Amino acid sequence: MESSQTPVIDAHAHCGVMDASMAQRPEDYERQIVGTDIAGVAWFSPVLEIYDRFDAFFTDTQDWRRRRRESNAYLLSLKSSHLKVYPYFFIWNDFAVEQLATEHCGIKWHRHPGEPEYAYDDPKCRTAMDRIRNGQLPVVLEEELHNTLRFVRELAHRVTVIIPHLGMLNGGFEAIAEAGLWEREQVWADTALASAGEIRAYIRRYGHRRLMFGSDFPFGSPSSELRKVRSLGLDPAVEAAVLGGNFLRLQARVVHRGP
Repeated sequence: MESSQTPVIDAHAHCGVMDASMAQRPEDYERQIVGTDIAGVAWFSPVLEIYDRFDAFFTDTQDWRRRRRESNAYLLSLKSSHLKVYPYFFIWNDFAVEQLATEHCGIKWHRHPGEPEYAYDDPKCRTAMDRIRNGQLPVVLEEELHNTLRFVRELAHRVTVIIPHLGMLNGGFEAIAEAGLWEREQVWADTALASAGEIRAYIRRYGHRRLMFGSDFPFGSPSSELRKVRSLGLDPAVEAAVLGGNFLRLQARVVHRGP
């Protein structure tokens, strides 16, 4: 059973080195968590360091491959004396899983409507999924509803899929529910920017064991998102699991992260 001693882990935050469109450096995050008990954070690269999200017909280039490599490597370099860092590898259409390092804790898989699409039919996609599956790396999947359904039902056999924002940007909480995804043991969720009502509804219908606290920094405030979860009046053991215990339990499953 989780206890009040379980550390609080932010399972969804962005940290950039090249994208200066928002304040999203480590020091910006640390300023926002002053006065909280957040003890760890899962970092994702910003989208604009991975692909050109404003060009639906984006064609990959050597320069973009370099940017992705440097962005993912930057997260591996982050160290803090008081904040445990969990770097995730942001994958794109080169499916460069050979760049996975032992320190990577999961995979970020992301696009929005109107953005360039993942090449799901490319054999390299299947190869990448095999590598992810063998390492038991969780995948944070932010995609359109039809691609979310395809990913979970066809590609992600024996892969843990975390749907962020309780599905807000994957078609919506209820659309995911109607498709039967929340009931699947492999499908988890995070609370980032989700409403208090949806968090309560998820826990009531599906339990708390596959739900994790997230902030979506810099789009969300870590301290405000933390207060939202704590304002729900959850049983202390349930709250501790959502705020950190579930994340740590999922991380304990990762068996091999390196090439």
